Amino acid sequence: MTHARPELRSATLAAALYLCIAPLGVVSAQSPMMSFFVTSEPIGDGGNLGGLAGADAHCQALAEEVGAGDKNWRAYLSTQDRPGQPAVNARDRIGSGPWYNFNGELISQDVAHLHGDTLELARLGNNVTKQSAVTEKGQIVPGLGDFPDSRSREWEHVRTTPYTNRHEILTGSQSDGTAFPPDIDYTCDNWTSNADPESEQGPRVYGGTGRPNAQIGFTDRMGGGNGSWNSSHGTRGCSQTALVRTHGIGMLYCFATGAP
Repeated sequence: MTHARPELRSATLAAALYLCIAPLGVVSAQSPMMSFFVTSEPIGDGGNLGGLAGADAHCQALAEEVGAGDKNWRAYLSTQDRPGQPAVNARDRIGSGPWYNFNGELISQDVAHLHGDTLELARLGNNVTKQSAVTEKGQIVPGLGDFPDSRSREWEHVRTTPYTNRHEILTGSQSDGTAFPPDIDYTCDNWTSNADPESEQGPRVYGGTGRPNAQIGFTDRMGGGNGSWNSSHGTRGCSQTALVRTHGIGMLYCFATGAP
C-alpha cells in the first residue's frame, strides 16, 4: 500500500479547505456603497507598479471588472521626495471618506479615523481587519496560519496557488499615512523599480541605505514588525520573487475618492 507524501497531503487538504471556505468570503451581491477593497491580484512586476498612475489604473480596472468603475479609485501609496518630484502622502490622495467594503461594512469614517490621528480615534481604531479587508470580489485575503504551505515563499508556486499566505499590502507609508524621508528607499523607487539588493540580508532585516525596499502593512494585522495595517516592516527587495519571501505578492489597498 502506498501513501502520499506529507507535503502532498498537506497541499491537497489546504486546497480542499480553501475551496470549501472561499465562498464564505463572497456574498451574492456587491454593496453599492463599496468604496474600499484589497486588490485580488497584483500587477505582477514586484514593486514596479508603473508609478502612482499605474497603481491607480490597476485599482480602477479591477473595480470596473466588478461593476464599480463609475467611481474614481486611488491606490493607498506614498512616494518619497526626489529631485523635481515632491513627496506624496497616501492619506492625501484617497479622498475624505467614509469608506465601505464589498459587504457595505464601514471601514473608516474619514482620514483622521483611518489613521488614529487623535488618542480618542486611535483607541477607537479603524475597521481594517482580516474579515473586513476583502477584495473587490468580496474574498478574504489568505493570511498568517490559514493554510500552512512549505512553498509559500516561492513565487512560481504562489502564483498558481491562491490559498497561500499573501497578507502583505504595499503602502510605502508611515503609520500616519505620510511618506518616509528620502534617504532610504521605502517605495521601490516610487513604484518604478523591481530591483533587489546586491546581497542577501539577514533574518528580519529589511531595507537600508542603497537597498531597494517597500514598506508594507497587513490585512490580518498579524506578522513581523508591529502588525500594523499600513506600516509594519519592509520587503526583501522589489522583485516579484522578493515580495513573496515575506508573504506578499504586491497587492494594494484601493479607495474611492468620492469625486467622479
